[in-house]
Amino acid sequence: MMRVKLLLLVSILFAQSTDIYAQRRAAKIEDSEESYKTFTSVGITTNTNSGILGGAVFRQSSALSSKLFGKNQYRYLAVEVVNVKHPKELSTQDFVTGARLVYGKENYFFVVRPEYGRELTLFNRHEDEGISISGILAAGPSLGLEKPYMVQFESDGRVVTEPFDPVKHAGSTQTQGIVGAGSFFQGFGQMKIVPGVHVKTALSFELSAFRENVTGLEIGFIAEAFSRKTRIMAFAENRSFFTSGYLTLYFGSKKR
Repeated sequence: MMRVKLLLLVSILFAQSTDIYAQRRAAKIEDSEESYKTFTSVGITTNTNSGILGGAVFRQSSALSSKLFGKNQYRYLAVEVVNVKHPKELSTQDFVTGARLVYGKENYFFVVRPEYGRELTLFNRHEDEGISISGILAAGPSLGLEKPYMVQFESDGRVVTEPFDPVKHAGSTQTQGIVGAGSFFQGFGQMKIVPGVHVKTALSFELSAFRENVTGLEIGFIAEAFSRKTRIMAFAENRSFFTSGYLTLYFGSKKR
């Protein structure tokens, strides 16, 4: 009888100790999961409507007191500055002078995108192990900027720099008068504004962290509409609605 009571007591103590250990371990894991108040970063981006280097991004995430679906959520703020290209753009080079030219290009098209949205932690890292994954949904206005594409044009024995004109520069004899592209820094005073709106969805992958410093990738999709058709290329169909996939490599720091 004494042995039975002793065995029962040992079983109860073991069960209680196991339960206490499980609770402490769960609390330890929960405490080790990374949480932060703000995350500020800058990055470089590329997208399907740009070249290799599409633009630059500044972004900041701030923790919210409430949770969504039991997950930490953050207020997402960002500003993107990107260069949008037309699919028909083709850069050629003069073999004699070495000058490069995108014939038919009327305007550079830059877009400034302020964004506001939410970032939701989908998978959190434990201490410095693993990868943290977040989902992002954001929207905001789009400020389109059409800057004239300047060309160097030979006229009456002298070379002048002027915006590409599809009427003046389209003829075969006139085309021969174009000797190259003008300076990128010319024509900013003649820019035109094209307002619009955009929305984006993305996944953010935090790849590495050293103390408070973070490196990661943001991969997503953007849909964007403008108030009128943009004039990027003279002899091709221009659009007012754009969709693109993008990838951003960002570097930043966290404050706990």
